Amino acid sequence: MSGPLAGLKVFDLTRILAGPHCTQILGDLGAEVIKIERPKVGDDTRNFAPPYLPDDKGADSSESAYFAGTNRNKRSITLNLSDTEGQAIAKKLVAECDVLAENFKTGTLEKYGLGYEQLHAEFPRLIYCSITGFGHTGPYAYRPGYDALIQAMGGVMSLTGEPEGEPMKVGVSIADMMAGMYAGMSILAAVRHQHLTGEGQHIDISMLDTHVAWLANQGMNYLATGVNPPRLGNLHPNIVPYQVMPSSDGYFVVSVGNDPTFERFCELAGCKELLEDERFNTAVERVRNRDHVTATLNKITSQKPSSWWLAELEKHKVGCGPINTLEQVFEDPHVKARKMTVEMSHPATGDRPAKLIASPIKMSETPVDYRNAPPMLGQHTEEILGEMLGMSENEVAVLRDKGVV
Repeated sequence: MSGPLAGLKVFDLTRILAGPHCTQILGDLGAEVIKIERPKVGDDTRNFAPPYLPDDKGADSSESAYFAGTNRNKRSITLNLSDTEGQAIAKKLVAECDVLAENFKTGTLEKYGLGYEQLHAEFPRLIYCSITGFGHTGPYAYRPGYDALIQAMGGVMSLTGEPEGEPMKVGVSIADMMAGMYAGMSILAAVRHQHLTGEGQHIDISMLDTHVAWLANQGMNYLATGVNPPRLGNLHPNIVPYQVMPSSDGYFVVSVGNDPTFERFCELAGCKELLEDERFNTAVERVRNRDHVTATLNKITSQKPSSWWLAELEKHKVGCGPINTLEQVFEDPHVKARKMTVEMSHPATGDRPAKLIASPIKMSETPVDYRNAPPMLGQHTEEILGEMLGMSENEVAVLRDKGVV
């Protein structure tokens, strides 16, 4: 095993997206991730389909694309946590691990003897990371959390969409993903503390907390003024022009971050006279006169095709880009050069490897290691129980007959 986290063992009780995203990051960095799943059912996202991974005949395999997206570099074991024997096995496995990650509703794991306080007393060096919708404290602590719900309650939907349209959620599950990233970062900090002191700790990650944290400049705009920022569609609240622009054959994005860049934009666009107009010549005034500035520039950009604008803007070092479909994203030469897809052999897809989105982490000395394809349900049950607890195949078979694994 390789990677900067090689040797770190993670007892993974997470499912759906936020938690699995976190533990996949740890697995990509070399940690040994043991994914605990319900016998015969597994992670809910195994049934978030179609689409499925295609097999070597082009037909649907048994594995959902959703599950495959956040569960590589893990081994799967089935374990019935509602069974006392299953709980005992879980504790024996936890004893061999450095980190436990879970995203059950607050209070659920305590019913199985697997809550933080219960395990901390027995395993004081264990890092226990909880990812929930609302955290383990506060009036909403016992509510379930879902991405769309958090986007709504966390304010980003009030900022997203056209000014006169309805509030819109982001097109990917950003609340889940950001909670998973914050959880992964917190675990790494806790591992550092564990190495220095031998102490474990509880990490309490709330999807709503992390959502509020990444409101960033928009959150600060409100705190500074007491005024709710309006929905601006594709416009930027603090920079103009930094938005979708029309061309004669479609649209493109331009990002003008400062006054020198705007001067270059005006030069290539043939509208240098605008720099003499106080509504255009400083960043602050362009924001204050957003409607007029946008309408004026839209008339100019709509006279030439997107390809002309992208070439000229790039030549003049003005931030710009096309608005790509996902097909265009994955065919983009830069995305390919950065190796942002990876193919892994998978038992469900035969001779056709599973094509996955790769990790964006590029490390010179300890690169990401793609060791294990997203596992089939319980694929490694015998292997893990044999390795970690010394169980024989017959002992595991008895547990399976009893519904424990």
